[in-house]
Amino acid sequence: MQQGLDATFHTGRSLSSIAISVAVCLPKACTTREAIDGLMFNSTAIGLQYEDMYCRLPNDKPWAAADYVAIALFSLIGLITILSTSYDVRHTVVLKTDPKRISKLFQAFSLYTNTRRLFTYTPATGTIECLDGIRVFAILWVIVGHTFLLHVNSTLTNPLDGIKWFTSLGGLWINNAPMSVDSFFMISGLLVVYTTVGKLTRRKLFQNLHLYYLNRLLRMFPILATFVLIQATFLHWVSDGPMWNRVVFETHNCRVFWWTTLLYIQNYASPDRMCLPHSWYLAIDIQLHILSPLVLFWILGTRRRVAWVALTITTVASITAATVYNTIKQFPSTPIAPHGDYTTFSNLYYFNTLTRCSPFFIGMMYGYLLHLCRGKIVVIPKTSVAILWLCAFTLSTTVFGVTYPLFDVTWRNQTVDTLYNSLARPAWAVALGWLVFACHHGYGGPINWFLCLRIWKVPSRISYAMYITHFTIMIMFVSTVVVPFYFTAQSVMFNFYRDLVITLVVSFILTLFVDSPFSTLIKIFLGGGQRRTEKPVVVDGPKNLPSTVAYNQAYVDTESKIVAKL
Repeated sequence: MQQGLDATFHTGRSLSSIAISVAVCLPKACTTREAIDGLMFNSTAIGLQYEDMYCRLPNDKPWAAADYVAIALFSLIGLITILSTSYDVRHTVVLKTDPKRISKLFQAFSLYTNTRRLFTYTPATGTIECLDGIRVFAILWVIVGHTFLLHVNSTLTNPLDGIKWFTSLGGLWINNAPMSVDSFFMISGLLVVYTTVGKLTRRKLFQNLHLYYLNRLLRMFPILATFVLIQATFLHWVSDGPMWNRVVFETHNCRVFWWTTLLYIQNYASPDRMCLPHSWYLAIDIQLHILSPLVLFWILGTRRRVAWVALTITTVASITAATVYNTIKQFPSTPIAPHGDYTTFSNLYYFNTLTRCSPFFIGMMYGYLLHLCRGKIVVIPKTSVAILWLCAFTLSTTVFGVTYPLFDVTWRNQTVDTLYNSLARPAWAVALGWLVFACHHGYGGPINWFLCLRIWKVPSRISYAMYITHFTIMIMFVSTVVVPFYFTAQSVMFNFYRDLVITLVVSFILTLFVDSPFSTLIKIFLGGGQRRTEKPVVVDGPKNLPSTVAYNQAYVDTESKIVAKL
């Protein structure tokens, strides 16, 4: 029998208590008290208080109905993939059939075509090249941030060293990792406007609002639903150990609360029992997309002044509402502060659409600005460019630097905490938005060159799958340890590289078997009608380079067909 318990030693020092977690193997006849007193020490004499957290028995992983459903479903997908690939290879490679005569439906699950599509990049005029690089670095930042967070909160032999590093200057870039998610929100808002304005009228948008919503929901649903099913079934069978109860806990949450995740309401419905605890981002993203037509209404088919007024009012209102809310709730700037409550901070602030929406609306403003400059040569004086870059650099470094005193254990200033919680995220979005605009219109220099490298294309296309899979992979590795981990930044970075490689492989497989096929099906069934042909815009100005403007090229194709149908 494996027994887990949390114990607290009351020391009477400035650090009032030290909590430890212990997992021990006991004979069934023994109680926890007998094991501690007989094998370790006299718990009563030293003032030990403990709580039994869980009890594991041999062969305590019974099969559930979901396991059989998962086996049947994934077997069916595997069979369809084999048949589709065989059909595709026979007609494409062996018979050299005209591509127009090959059934797109039968070809949808072909590994051959989906792999070629994933590695093929066809430039398109007007798209934003630098977003691929930004998206890749944002997801890498998410992954490395979660790596350090899980290790600092795991069983360590030197926990104080871990906390000391986390609150030091060396840990500043990890403390600011949550800004990576705000980068995604900004990009999402930018693309909502940039890919819609000029293609839809106000009347057509609201006449076909169901297609607008359905396209976004279906694009995110296949991989999310697949991994929810995997988490609810197979993953708790992969391994075992004294810390494996964390994986069992996540499996239980997905078996009970899977529906909140698939309905994208998990950030409000039982957020502390969330299936896939990092999926709160998807809920907020969907909720903001649901609200976005209220802003698009004033942008489509109206004068520019009206559009800018609507965007400005929306952005200012979102920041003001968040500031008022933060002032009332008085959240700490970080949940690891001594006076912070991680659960309350996460549920009421970090997972809250109100407190996270401003980067999305700032992204909409940049998206509209990019739309107005589409196909034009944007001339900005060198002095103005330098000033704007300096402002963006100052904003971003201020957001970074101000977190250093906020993580100090002696920090007590609620006013600064409230200002940080309310203004740091929109400030970061403003700085990032300028980077996108400058790079897209030829004022990015070497930064633009680096972000536009072709090496970022494939990771960018599987970045959504990487976001879905990475956290669960990390939890599995952390939960398999049988001895405490000795924390050093270097050792955690080595684990990050391991997790990153595995995440890339798993995400690539999920994209080929799930995301790409269902993207094709969405295009077939929702994108009826002929695609509208547009005269290409030739721009002779500075580096107006093409790019993918969504998670992958299939998304762009799908959106174009839906727009054509509207």
